[in-house]
Amino acid sequence: MLSNIEHQSVCEVRDLGLIDYTAAYGIQKECVARVLAGGAQVLFLCEHPAVITLGRLAQEANILDLEAISRQGIRVVPIDRGGDVTLHAPGQLVVYSILNLAQSNRDLRLYMHKLEQVTIALLKSFGIVANRISGKTGVFVGTDKLVSLGIGVRKWVTYHGLGINVNTDLKLFDLVKPCGLDVRMTSMARIKGEAVEMDEVKKRLVEYFRKEFNLVL
Repeated sequence: MLSNIEHQSVCEVRDLGLIDYTAAYGIQKECVARVLAGGAQVLFLCEHPAVITLGRLAQEANILDLEAISRQGIRVVPIDRGGDVTLHAPGQLVVYSILNLAQSNRDLRLYMHKLEQVTIALLKSFGIVANRISGKTGVFVGTDKLVSLGIGVRKWVTYHGLGINVNTDLKLFDLVKPCGLDVRMTSMARIKGEAVEMDEVKKRLVEYFRKEFNLVL
């Protein structure tokens, strides 16, 4: 009979701090290659300087103010994840999970559901009641969107992940149509009425990730 540890999956946690989006993407690609070669899975935590990324389904019409984007020096980067237009900025916790689904199950829908569940549990721990909305990816508070998801998969190894608006400048979202949706974005800080300690969010996020995915971190 297998012990509990053998049912679990080993994963490292790396905090990249505030890092350029393209640099973080390069680190992800290197890590995916290592996992495919048998190396350790990794959970990356980071923030990015303001950047707009375009997923495989992105439509040009969902970039609303190119002039303002250019004036503010915000880069627009096409990327190989699912989904539409997403904005990253300081104050948003970005989580890149490099996991080997072939070790557990090969169910991308379940994987996305688990990512959402991690953030729902995280937000609940801060007294924020979050929910899913049928037919829409991500996590919402009422009808306002707080968590965005977009993943990539190579031979069942996942990359990209999710963005949680902790203390994000929400005015930046006026530049795009987030995820192609007519939706208002919100943040933990807006809901709580004060800035939220990012280090505490990271700490709790890692714990809920460990529980949901049965990881040894």
